[in-house]
Amino acid sequence: MSAMYYELSASMLKALAHKTRIQILERLKSEEELCVCHIYEELELEQSNVSQHLKVLKDKGILTSRKDGLKVMYRVRYKEIYRILDLVKDILAKQLEEAHEQLGIKK
Repeated sequence: MSAMYYELSASMLKALAHKTRIQILERLKSEEELCVCHIYEELELEQSNVSQHLKVLKDKGILTSRKDGLKVMYRVRYKEIYRILDLVKDILAKQLEEAHEQLGIKK
């Protein structure tokens, strides 16, 4: 693999490495596209904060946007991103299960 591949991979994973960005992606999972106004209201965050996170995701090619009158609508560009998030959930569940076993906690 080339150095460029590693750089681009790290850059994309870094874009995912924030809880607000993961929340945004999870919210977009159930909708084809959403206006930034709906995203920040549902996440109970400031519009400027959500816009900054949307920009990071868009700059890395994870999201796309389009204008709809005065609204900016966002959508996930590649649905495969959800496979990454699902794998993270699976790993976290295994880690939690292992921790419970080590502590002798029964389900």
